[in-house]
Amino acid sequence: MNDSATERPRLGALRTRAARLPRWWALPACAALGALAGAGYGVLHTPQYTATSYVIAVPQERSDPATALGFAQAYGRVATQLAVLSDAQVAAGMSAAELQDSVQVATSPDAPMIAVSASADRPAEAAITANAVARSLASSANHAKDSTRVKLLAFSRAVKPTEPTSLSTGVSVLVGGCAGGLLGGLTLLVRPRRREEPTGAAAVPGPASGLVRSNA
Repeated sequence: MNDSATERPRLGALRTRAARLPRWWALPACAALGALAGAGYGVLHTPQYTATSYVIAVPQERSDPATALGFAQAYGRVATQLAVLSDAQVAAGMSAAELQDSVQVATSPDAPMIAVSASADRPAEAAITANAVARSLASSANHAKDSTRVKLLAFSRAVKPTEPTSLSTGVSVLVGGCAGGLLGGLTLLVRPRRREEPTGAAAVPGPASGLVRSNA
């Protein structure tokens, strides 16, 4: 017997079963798939740790706090440039490209503070990297302190983080389930509705028309 002829009845049966499913079946199915994907990500993904070191800009003679604030924001923009990261490569044990991928710098519009954050899969490595980049930034900026009248000083050293900053497995499952449920809801919105077969109804005769004659 031909295999194609055998598969046709099976496909027809599957289509019939799928047609009998309720319209909302995609919602729990997508939510379950999303939760399963989130669980897999949480188990297989390597936890990431983040450590932060702070550097402060201090105004020198013939300078004011507003100048220090402006230079703090300027130094924050160039903190991940190769000229600054070159001095931190040896201490961090990374290349400049790896440092650019693992380091983030943030500044405050109200305080002359620069936050240097580093992420790694080991807590000690994250702290060492953040401190190395902060020292390199301060050293690079202080070469021009005589002209800028602003000096960068270490305000707070990074310490080893005790907990990962990446999502835990439970949160990954929750996020995956919510995302799957959202996709399932969108599927219900764009899915065409089934056409209901017209039921047989008795034909209603129209009103009979006739000529009414009046007797004389």
